[in-house]
Amino acid sequence: MAVGRHTRAPADRPELPRPLVHSGGTAVIESHATARATVRGFNPRTGKPSGQPVPVSDEAEVGRVVAAAREALPGWAARGGGERASVLEAVADALDAARDELVAIADGETALGEVRLSGEVGRTSGQLRMFAGLLRAGAHVGAVLSPADPALGRPDVRRMLHPIGVVAVFAASNFPFAFSVVGGDTASAWAAGCPVVVKVHEAHPATSIAVARVVRAALAAAGAAEDLLGLVVGPASGAVLVTHPDIAAVGFTGSLSGGRALFDLAAGRPDPIPFFGELGSVNPVVVLPGAAAERADELARGYLGSLTLGTGQFCTNPGLLFVPEAGGLLDAVAAHTRTTTGGPMLSERIRDAYERGTAGHTGRELARGTAGEGAWAVAPVVRHADLAEFLAHAAELTEETFGPAGLVVTYPDPDALLAALTVLPGSLTGSVHAVETDHPLAARVAAVLRPRVGRLVHNGWPTGVAVCWAMHHGGPWPATTAPGHTSVGGTALRRWLVPTAYQDWPDALLPPELRDANPLGVPREIQP
Repeated sequence: MAVGRHTRAPADRPELPRPLVHSGGTAVIESHATARATVRGFNPRTGKPSGQPVPVSDEAEVGRVVAAAREALPGWAARGGGERASVLEAVADALDAARDELVAIADGETALGEVRLSGEVGRTSGQLRMFAGLLRAGAHVGAVLSPADPALGRPDVRRMLHPIGVVAVFAASNFPFAFSVVGGDTASAWAAGCPVVVKVHEAHPATSIAVARVVRAALAAAGAAEDLLGLVVGPASGAVLVTHPDIAAVGFTGSLSGGRALFDLAAGRPDPIPFFGELGSVNPVVVLPGAAAERADELARGYLGSLTLGTGQFCTNPGLLFVPEAGGLLDAVAAHTRTTTGGPMLSERIRDAYERGTAGHTGRELARGTAGEGAWAVAPVVRHADLAEFLAHAAELTEETFGPAGLVVTYPDPDALLAALTVLPGSLTGSVHAVETDHPLAARVAAVLRPRVGRLVHNGWPTGVAVCWAMHHGGPWPATTAPGHTSVGGTALRRWLVPTAYQDWPDALLPPELRDANPLGVPREIQP
């Protein structure tokens, strides 16, 4: 099923071919020679179907939804920042009003719990309001003026950013609201002036359809085009969407393998397009000797809390923990691991991948918790390797295991630690725990981590990403495909903007943001 201006069901067709890319959700694909293929969510607590089957989108439907979004582009791009801001706030209000209904549907497909999901709806509406505030501030247009200087032979040049076009967004499995239909990618693209077509994640199709209905009604009530948001459904629709000629950019949150396949499709088009993918991250945490000596038990509790939050299904999960060989921190981590309880994974496939990953992992098992209740429940597992073992198997030990699995690496001295940190792949975050006596070493550790991560955390844990103007949720490959950009925070909309320089244009023909009078009052940089 595609949710767009055109929602007519296509004719029955033969069984779909095996998709190029499967996003890896909970749902099954039900297909028969004379029946339309569907996807359906499952309840991770019971392993049983949740919600009604949702028909998948064939190539023709994907084309209709993208065409509808393309028609909505000129009117939306032409609106001023204040007008767009009002629409975003209207959508935020509608989501808050429908919170109870949406949370109930999502809990049946994800088992994430009402408290977590209710908070996630609030985060989603909060993101929309954050971008509304940013639009009203006006700095997002990036206006720069270089007035003519005859003495230097310089013409009058004025530059600003414009919407890139229709954006394709791939919803994530682990955030059915905040990284899904109207999550950060969609909110930032709307703020930039771009319509969005979302590829629904198979883990929560009923939730996605329900959210889209609320959002499209809110868009219409606010005087905006409903087709600023369209949905396509089904694993095969992702490849069709990325290669559609009217898609101008892609936002993706998901697995390394799936993201890389789509990234290659985007780059291999006759007209390559930007692909902003968040793919995988081990998020190293370094505990320095002074901190380990002073608060071992506190650090062990904090580590296990972060590792098992949401059954470990966060992209910022602390997969690698470096601790000193001396002291009792390793023993404290083992003790707290044994008291932890896991929970259900989002899908049977994700559960199976976790079990394979933890069973075949290099390194000794340090401790294991209990799985808890649920058809797809898993136990937290923490393994241990010394620094020599870690370096000998670094390629394997720095691969992400999605779920509540961690590796503790013990180091003998600071110099050995610093050398080991240089082999780390790109990550979304890097964290350092230190007391005042550790500060000289903390500065050295931060210098090594900085080019390898997008966010440096001091005396904290990486899970939890604040939605604020200054946040950077990105990092070098394989954490993302574009380390200069973020999927959370005020600058997330820069992914969907492209610059145009206007040389010697008459003032009356310039965009309002670049005219001498600056009628919209946007912040501008003016070259002396």
